[in-house]
Amino acid sequence: MTSSSKSFSIKYWSEDDRPREKLIHKGKSSLSDAELLAILIGSGNREESAVELCKKILHASENSLHKLAKFNLKQLQEFKGIGEAKAISIMAALELGKRRGAEPLEEFDKITSSKDVFRIMHPYIGDLDHEQFWILMLNNSNKVIFKFSLSKGGITATMVDTRLLYKSALAQGATALILAHNHPSGTLQPSQADKTITQKIKNAGELLDIKVLDHIIVTEKTYFSFADESLL
Repeated sequence: MTSSSKSFSIKYWSEDDRPREKLIHKGKSSLSDAELLAILIGSGNREESAVELCKKILHASENSLHKLAKFNLKQLQEFKGIGEAKAISIMAALELGKRRGAEPLEEFDKITSSKDVFRIMHPYIGDLDHEQFWILMLNNSNKVIFKFSLSKGGITATMVDTRLLYKSALAQGATALILAHNHPSGTLQPSQADKTITQKIKNAGELLDIKVLDHIIVTEKTYFSFADESLL
């Protein structure tokens, strides 16, 4: 091995600069995104270390883990040194991160503001490339007792079967609902269809004494609340 190629191998770096050793001695939060990815792939290529390769990958995704999570196997394998196994490792790790964010309702299960709804729903629909419409069912304490995806694709009021929706709400013992859907385009303003479907569900709930507390439009970075904007 030449001295030039040695410089790209992590094992020849100072111990403080090696990602694994850095994690052991300084903790996981001390590592950059590139260093964490480097631990996943283990090695780089003949021209660059694992860390440098991961910096290049992150640069291609505009240093956004959300955007990197949208890369498929073929796109990841376009980087020299990333074969199928390494690409799968990256995709699996990012998916685990996404699921971790979606899993624990306990921390956010009591709704006190629109921000709580955004934190619950963003892991599910924040980075989708198509629309999904979700219903969150709450009890008297404003705790989420059930949530489910009502529809996928374009959303119109005619797609919502309010009878089945409220049959489920009554079965769950819900006293209130929160509606949530995403706008893959990033547009925050509600469409006329968004307003119509909200009013339709709200009107049906009034007959059963089940309130619609809010309708949240989720994008990749932020959200819009019907309640905050006095549209309910």
